[in-house]
Amino acid sequence: MRILVIAAAVLALTAVSAEAQGRGRGQPNEGGQKADNKPKVDEKAYKAALERIPEPKEKYDPWGGARPTEPTKKPK
Repeated sequence: MRILVIAAAVLALTAVSAEAQGRGRGQPNEGGQKADNKPKVDEKAYKAALERIPEPKEKYDPWGGARPTEPTKKPK
């Protein structure tokens, strides 16, 4: 009997969460025309900004802090 009650509770909780995701009520402007509020991208300004970024003198090493930069040399 206890297993039946637990199974019914789990099934009810699952159904309630699915109902909450279901129909999408209360969504404004669903059928209307969507507004285009995105800013326009200026390609020339974007390319000019990319060219103003200086080139690094040394290659970036993301693991530099975790291991030594130069491998240890073994004596012969």
